[in-house]
Amino acid sequence: MPPFEAIQASHFLEAFNQAILENQAEIESIANQSSPPTFENTLLAMESSGALLHQTSAVFSNLSASHTSSDIQAIERTMAPKLAAHSAALYLNAPLFQRIDRIHQQRMTLGLDAQSIRLVERYHLDFVRAGAKLKDQDRVSFAQNSEKLASLFTAFSQNVLADEASFCLILSQEEELKGLPDFVRSAAQKLAKDRGITASNAHAITLSRSSLTPFMTFSERRDLRQQLWTAWCKRGENEGPHNNEAIMRDILSLRLAQAQLLGYKDFSEYALADTMAGSAKAARDLLLRVWEPACQKALQERADLQKLSGLQDLAAWDWHFWTERVRKEKFDLNEAQIKPYLQLHKLMEAMFYVAHRLFHVNFTEVQNIEKYHETVTGWEVSDAQGQHVGLFLSDNFARSSKRSGAWMSLYRDSMNLTKEIRPIVVNNNNFSQGADGKPTLLSLDDARTLFHEFGHGLHGLLSRVKYRRLSGTRVLRDFVEFPSQVFENWLMQPQILKQFALHAETGQPMPDALLQRILDAQTFNQGFATVEYVSSALVDLALHETTDLASLNFQQFEAETLKAIQMPPAIGMRHRLPHFSHLFSSNAYACAYYVYMWAEVLDADGFDAFLEAGDLFAAEPAKKLYEHIYSAGNQQEPMASYVAFRGREPTVTPLLTKRGLA
Repeated sequence: MPPFEAIQASHFLEAFNQAILENQAEIESIANQSSPPTFENTLLAMESSGALLHQTSAVFSNLSASHTSSDIQAIERTMAPKLAAHSAALYLNAPLFQRIDRIHQQRMTLGLDAQSIRLVERYHLDFVRAGAKLKDQDRVSFAQNSEKLASLFTAFSQNVLADEASFCLILSQEEELKGLPDFVRSAAQKLAKDRGITASNAHAITLSRSSLTPFMTFSERRDLRQQLWTAWCKRGENEGPHNNEAIMRDILSLRLAQAQLLGYKDFSEYALADTMAGSAKAARDLLLRVWEPACQKALQERADLQKLSGLQDLAAWDWHFWTERVRKEKFDLNEAQIKPYLQLHKLMEAMFYVAHRLFHVNFTEVQNIEKYHETVTGWEVSDAQGQHVGLFLSDNFARSSKRSGAWMSLYRDSMNLTKEIRPIVVNNNNFSQGADGKPTLLSLDDARTLFHEFGHGLHGLLSRVKYRRLSGTRVLRDFVEFPSQVFENWLMQPQILKQFALHAETGQPMPDALLQRILDAQTFNQGFATVEYVSSALVDLALHETTDLASLNFQQFEAETLKAIQMPPAIGMRHRLPHFSHLFSSNAYACAYYVYMWAEVLDADGFDAFLEAGDLFAAEPAKKLYEHIYSAGNQQEPMASYVAFRGREPTVTPLLTKRGLA
């Protein structure tokens, strides 16, 4: 583990500067050597280079996301353009690319194995997509744009975090707390305490989803729900220094310029060229296939809410509240009944159990590791023979120093170049921590998130690939969500819930009647859930197909796009543009928010392999899932990996059935 207790923010500048100098020297040595280019002296040398830079970047980027500070944010603003410039210099190094290009041309005649050929092809494509074939001023412009983008990504993320961290709804009067069950009040009191609020009976509601959603679900104060919803929507759009509008326009302009320098019509064409979808049309076709049935279902759901509530002016801040009551009426089910059975520590046991049954790995908690925050837990992962697989870190709780959302990342990559190096993987969530001495209780959505991120974690932990560039989650963007989403399916199986969904006070397993009502309600409100997600994905695609950016009004663009697709009323986008970090904190998910739906086609179809076998842990599909998906990294094209696992290409029908849209 990194020695967190010894690391000070001020150390990073020196570490980065030294690491960049070392890596520059390594690259120059590789690029300018007198020996003719070979796989060993060029590609393997590249794979071995940059050790200090990889290490420093991993520690810093994880801290800046999980436990930042004003000092770390200042260093982030300083280093983002410097690191982008270093990366651009690497990819625009003409002698280096000439060597890689020569190897690429000869790759089929060099006696390389399939994984090594794949490495050559991915390196070559990385360089081409980063501008290696550009000439003269175009090369200079591409590098300058990359630096500017890095600074803008950092500014966007820090602005969103600032708006999230600065908002806190303090409630202390019983009238303000009306409708909130004990578990919501308990979590809100803990949040107030963590924020240093000492007023009597103080309860804090923040813009973390795990705080906001329960309040929106149970609070009988419609005015407070509206206040919270408005604050949620306005992140990154408030007047003042944290407004993201100019930053978004600059990011879009620079992306368009980069794409056009490389010969693409717009950024969507560039972004989707190296994906399973291959084009915005293919991504949109899938989204629209579910859009119409989702809208129809959402309108039916809205009618149910209006009938029960009597509200003709039903608004977005009413949806969660009245949905909970409709669910109670239709299924005799509400969140307050379910939540006591969903204890975080028991659900972590459940996800470890599933991983053990599928892949024969074991998780043992370790105490003698350094941590960057006291609530982080560490787990040594070992295989069936007791051999070390990796280290898994679990960082589950929301705090003001942590960005919102949930994600998996690495402190150390897996690779097997000259010796076996096992990964250090971290899962970040933003759950509301239980009060002192009380277990943390999750909603069903929180529980799915826990399993989802652990699916990513397993993808990183189980990687058995020789090369870092091809290891773990370094697969195509619309394939990377498949291992995470397919793992979610095990959570909702009766066999798992009966074993691990134990009541927080009595320790009794979830009653059969309650379990059956949960299963019966799985497609409930899926019109809403699908619409809020797909609308965001369609806006993303449309935005990155736009080339007239000078007069772009983001509010108007959102409204016009939603009108064009006939967005059902009283439903908001899951992410509005001013805080849409998937799109504007990096290029990773830009024009690619559709990937969750694309991967859900794979995960719904893929999980059916176990249902068809009649065994959640059937040996044959589990072995293939491990060999061709979780451990395989990016050794081959993703559809070939899927077919090797499933025996055929996927169909969309299981997705529609799973969402109740068939």
